[in-house]
Amino acid sequence: MPSLSLLRHTMTGLLCLLLFGCTLAEKQRNAADADPKACAENPLALQILGSGGPIADDHRAGASNLVWLDGKARLLVDAGAGSFVRYGEAGAQFADHDAILLTHFHGDHIGGLPSLLNAGSFAGRTEPLMLAGPQGSDVFPSPEELAEAAIGPNGMLRYLAPYLNGESDFPKLTPLAISTDTGSIQNVLDGDDLKVSAVRVHHLTVPALAYIIEAGGKTIVFAGDQSFLSEDFETAMRGLKPDLLVMHNAISMADGQPRGLHRDGRSMGEVAKLAGAQKLILTHHMQRALNDMDAIMAAIAENYDGPVEVADDLSCFAL
Repeated sequence: MPSLSLLRHTMTGLLCLLLFGCTLAEKQRNAADADPKACAENPLALQILGSGGPIADDHRAGASNLVWLDGKARLLVDAGAGSFVRYGEAGAQFADHDAILLTHFHGDHIGGLPSLLNAGSFAGRTEPLMLAGPQGSDVFPSPEELAEAAIGPNGMLRYLAPYLNGESDFPKLTPLAISTDTGSIQNVLDGDDLKVSAVRVHHLTVPALAYIIEAGGKTIVFAGDQSFLSEDFETAMRGLKPDLLVMHNAISMADGQPRGLHRDGRSMGEVAKLAGAQKLILTHHMQRALNDMDAIMAAIAENYDGPVEVADDLSCFAL
């Protein structure tokens, strides 16, 4: 017998479809009725842990995502502030990760990482764990420097140093710096059932990456924070036909927006069309974008006529 919550969710969704009266807020409230742990029940799924941006102005956690494969959270992509709570709500297990993939080192993408590593020290994991991200610069750290600053012997949480020195019963954390000096696609992880590649993107002066995930005959692309100047990303996307293209909804269509940091709706639609994306997922929302969604959706539709989903925290997209 279906639960009352499930029946309410289903009937409300049907009414929205029949009456074409769903607002974005209503759709997201309906999605919130679903069990966040149910995402793991799909053979392959993307779960948005945190759909927010750098400003704490609504309920959203910072940017963070899980890739579920056969009931396990195999990949954690970014770990923004607040993702620690969403991680627990989703039912993810630290022992199941093949890698933690960081798109870049702005605080809203890594702020939750120390808490997740702290929790992971209780997980009983024995296998090494990759921590991948872009190479460093004068202003931004490499993955190794990030780990040393957070959990190294002289770091902020130095009691977690066994992650790096191999002592105690902690799993070995293995940082991987991915070059942003080349525009070619770079292999990150090549497993029997899961492949990860990376390509550099333009995010003003910040070393930054997009990730291409291949599993179960499907492809998920995490575009990360990027501007319209991300030519290498566009080359990598041309004709790729990803099943899910995850892009960041951080700026409005107004003049004067920081287009050297982020793509606007029109630019996102251009990339989605170029890639032949089967579905476009918008996340990493900022209020200036959420307040301009009609214009953003219209701008996307100028070039891309496929389905567009506006993600909330814990949204699940099964494949």
